[in-house]
Amino acid sequence: MNDTLTAPENLPTEEELLAAPPDDYMSPRQLAFFRAKLISERDALLDSAHKTTLHLQEFESTPDPSDRATLEEDHTLELRVRDRERKLLHKIDEAIARIDSGEYGWCQDSGEPIGIARLLARPTATYSIEAQELYEKRRKMKGG
Repeated sequence: MNDTLTAPENLPTEEELLAAPPDDYMSPRQLAFFRAKLISERDALLDSAHKTTLHLQEFESTPDPSDRATLEEDHTLELRVRDRERKLLHKIDEAIARIDSGEYGWCQDSGEPIGIARLLARPTATYSIEAQELYEKRRKMKGG
C-alpha cells in the first residue's frame, strides 16, 4: 500500500468518513483508515496478551486456601478474557484480508454496503445491520 496514503496525517478522520459522499465508499483513503484502525487494535490486543502471559508466569505461592482460590479465579477470568481477545484477533486478521481482496465494507449476505458508522463501531463487521439482525433472528429460532 502507498506509504503516503497510510501516513497518519493523510488518513481521514472519523468525521470526514461520516461526511464523505456515497461515491467515496471504500475509497483507497477509507480503506487505509480502516487498515490502520484494525492494525492498531491488533497491536493493542497482542500487547495485552503478552502482559497476561508475563503475569500468569509469575508464581504467587500462598498457604491460605481462600487466597489461593481467589488467585485461581482471577487467572481463570483473565484467561477467559484473553480467549475472547484471541477470537477478536482472528476476526481482525480476516478483516485485513478482506481489505486486501477488495471485499471489506460490503455485506457478505446481501453485497450491500455495511456502512461507515457501523464499521467505525465494529471494524470487523461482515454484515449490514439488517443482515446481522436477520442472522441473529434465525439463530435464535434454531436455538443456537
